[in-house]
Order: sequence, then C-alpha cells, then structure tokens
Amino acid sequence: MSYSGPERRIHRVFVTRNTEYHVRQSTCVAVRDRHSGAWIADHFAHGRPVAGALRVSDAGAISASPGLPSVGDSMYFESVSRDLVTSSVVAVERPRRDVVDSYR
Repeated sequence: MSYSGPERRIHRVFVTRNTEYHVRQSTCVAVRDRHSGAWIADHFAHGRPVAGALRVSDAGAISASPGLPSVGDSMYFESVSRDLVTSSVVAVERPRRDVVDSYR
C-alpha cells in the first residue's frame, strides 16, 4: 500500500513547555496548545519561517544560530513589527501521518 499524502520527513514538531510548533521544512504550519490540544490558528508564529535558534548559557550569555533549534534552544520568529522567542524546546518529534494530513 502506498501513501500519497504530504511528505512526512520534512515535518518536525518543536515541543515547548506549553506549545507545539509544527514546522514544514523551516516554516511554521500549525501551532497547538499542549494542555488543551486545541490548534491556535491566529498564533503569531503560524505561517512564518523560523528565523533561528537562541541558546542561553549557564553564565547567561545568549548565542544565536541560523536554522532550526535543538532541544534546549528557543525558537526565534521575526517580522517587521514584532519578534517572538519561545520558551526552550523540550523535544523535537516527527508528527503522526494524520496530523500532517490535517495541515492542508
């Protein structure tokens, strides 16, 4: 049986304390509240590319890196008028096939 839905390998879920950021390649395609399970259609990150990752050292210094974050990093989204820095990523997962199908 072959699957003809969206390619799952280009999707990642970046899990923070309160929120899941669903990312296709480098763009946030969906945001979900971890406690209620509700999708947040009007979230600032929705539809925006991840601008980079921020990490706070034990000494309090902040370092930035391009690309997608790793566990322990914060996600950084930007726009002309406003930026968003998430809480630290606690897990990076691959979404289930039915979840990827729901992004359409």
